[in-house]
Amino acid sequence: MTDPDPDPDPCPPPHIISEPNIHIELTHSPLDIPTVISHVKSPKAGAIVLFAGTTRDTFQTHRVHSLTYTSYTPLALLTLQRIAHQTLITHSLTSISITHRLGTVPIGEESILVAVSAPHRQAAWRAGEEALEECKRRVEVWKCEVFEGGEEGGVWRANADGDKEAKGSVKEGSG
Repeated sequence: MTDPDPDPDPCPPPHIISEPNIHIELTHSPLDIPTVISHVKSPKAGAIVLFAGTTRDTFQTHRVHSLTYTSYTPLALLTLQRIAHQTLITHSLTSISITHRLGTVPIGEESILVAVSAPHRQAAWRAGEEALEECKRRVEVWKCEVFEGGEEGGVWRANADGDKEAKGSVKEGSG
C-alpha cells in the first residue's frame, strides 16, 4: 500500500484571462503583490497604482473570525474582463490587472488586488478606484462573514453590501 501524497495541493488551479494589457484572475491561492505589479509594469507607464483589499478583523461592531469568497466563475471572469476593457479605454491605461481570491481569506490577507498603469498618475488613480468600485458593484463574487460567537454558517452578502452597512444581507440557508 502506498502512502497518500504527503503534501497535496488543496487549491484548485486559478482561472485566468490574459490578453495584451489585461490580466484577470480568480484564485484560491494567497495573492502575490509583486506578480500583480509585474502584469502592469511597462516602460510606457509613468505611474502604477495598486489597491490591495485586505480582510479586516471587524465589521461594524462585530469581530470577524473569517471571510470566505465564492463566485459564479464563468460569469465573474467575463464581468471582470468587461470592467478591465472599459477601464483601460476610458482612462487610456497602459495595462490593468484584477485578481480576486476565492475560498477562505484569513484576517490581514488580501482578497483583491487591482493594479493599473498609465502614462500619468491622475489617470492611474482614477482608473484604480473606478475599477475597484465596479468590481464591488458588478462582479459575481459573494462573501460569507463568520463572526466570533456568531450564527453558525455566517452571513452571506454581495461584495458591495458591506459598503451599504450590510443592507439586504442573506443568512445561509434562507435564500
